[in-house]
Amino acid sequence: MTAVARLPWDHVPAPPAAVPGFDVERVRADFPILKQPAHGHQLVYLDNAATAQKPKAVLDAILRYYEHDNANIHRGVHYLSERATQEYETARKVVQGFLHAGRASEIIFVRSTTEAINLVAQTYGRVHVGRGDEVLITAMEHHSNIVPWQLLCEEKEAKLRVAPINDEGELILEEFEALLGSRTKIVAFSHVSNALGTVNPVAQLIRRAHARNIPVLVDGAQAVPHMAVNVEDLDCDFYAFSGHKMYGPTGIGVLYGKTALLDRMPPYQGGGDMISSVSFEKTIYNKLPHKFEAGTPDMAGAVGLRAAIEYVQRLGLDAIAAYEHELLSYATEKVAEIPELRLIGTASQKAAVLSFVMNGVHPHDIGTILDQEGIAVRTGHHCAQPVMQRFGVDATARASIAFYNTKEEIDRLAAGIEKVREVFG
Repeated sequence: MTAVARLPWDHVPAPPAAVPGFDVERVRADFPILKQPAHGHQLVYLDNAATAQKPKAVLDAILRYYEHDNANIHRGVHYLSERATQEYETARKVVQGFLHAGRASEIIFVRSTTEAINLVAQTYGRVHVGRGDEVLITAMEHHSNIVPWQLLCEEKEAKLRVAPINDEGELILEEFEALLGSRTKIVAFSHVSNALGTVNPVAQLIRRAHARNIPVLVDGAQAVPHMAVNVEDLDCDFYAFSGHKMYGPTGIGVLYGKTALLDRMPPYQGGGDMISSVSFEKTIYNKLPHKFEAGTPDMAGAVGLRAAIEYVQRLGLDAIAAYEHELLSYATEKVAEIPELRLIGTASQKAAVLSFVMNGVHPHDIGTILDQEGIAVRTGHHCAQPVMQRFGVDATARASIAFYNTKEEIDRLAAGIEKVREVFG
C-alpha cells in the first residue's frame, strides 16, 4: 500500500504566533458574510451567542477536505481513508490542546453541547443517580442543561435542585453550597449564561462540589469563544461546547471527560466504530474515545472545528477577551443612556451579552425594527425560560458581541433602539 505522508497522531504543530495588537478591520476581512447588505443597510451581526459567523479559513478547510480527503475513517485501508482518519484524529489533538486536556482520548466528538450533556445524563447519570438522589443545577441554565436532567430525574425518581440567582443575574454562592448534600450525585452549570452573560466562578464552584466528592459538568458553549479554558486547571469532570458558537461549523461539538469516569460509563449509542467485536451472544465495546462515537462521524465538521480553533489561537484568546470586554463596556454605557430601556443581567463578571427590554415594546417588535435597519439581534426567551421568569419578563432582546464587531456597529445598535422609541413613543 502506498505510504501516506502525515503527522503522527501524537503530535500537532503549535499554532502560529498571535497577531500583535487587535486589528478588527483585518479580522472582518476574514469573514465574507459580513460584507453583505441587509434591507439596504450594511449588515450588523449581533446574534453571536446563537451562532457565530465563519472565517474563510474554516470554509476553505471544509471545502479542501471534501475536495481532497473525503472518505470514511478508521476502518479503511486505502489512501483516502487513511488521510481522512489522519485529519479527524489530528482535529481531536487540536481540541485536546485547546482545552488543555491530559489525553486526546478524553475528547469525544458529538453534534453539540446539547448532545454532550445528554450523553453524560444518559450514561453517567443513569448509572449513578437513583431514587431519592439529587442533581444540582442553577437558575440561569439553558434548556439543554435543564431538560436532560429532568428526564433523568423522572426516570430515576430523583430530585432536581436549583441554585438561585440574585437580581444582577449572579449565582448566590451560599445557596449553591447549601444545596450540596449527601444525595447530590452530579452538579451541572454553565460557564457563561447565554441569556445574561454572567461568568460563573467555575473553579470555585468545582472546588466546593469536589470537597463533597461530587462530580461536575460545565456547559462551556458560551465560554470557549470568549476566553481561554483549561480543564485540568479547573479540575472539572466534564466540559461541553459547540463548534458553531466559536466560528466553526454546525453539527460538531465536544465533550471532555476525565478518563477514570469515561472508562466506567456505558456507551451512549450503539453502532459502527463503538465496538471492538460483535456476536449475537455478546458485544465488546471499543476503547476511548471511540466507545462514545457510534456511526460515521462528522469528519468535515471536525476538520472545520480544528480550523476555527487554530484561527482564534492565531488572534490570541487574551486579545479577543480584552477587545470584547472593551466593546461590552462601550455598549453597556451606550444603551444605559436610553430612557425606558432596562438591562437584564448586570453581573460584575460578564461576557459579551446585552439582554434588554423596553417599556411598552415587545422584544419581537424591537428585533423587527432593528432588522429593517440591517441589525441582527436575537429576541425571545433564548432557551432559558426560567431566567425570564426570574426577572418577570416573557422575553428579551439580546445583542451578543463577537471580536469582529466594532464600536461603529454598537453606535448603529443604539441608533436603532432610538428608532424603536420613536416608533412606539
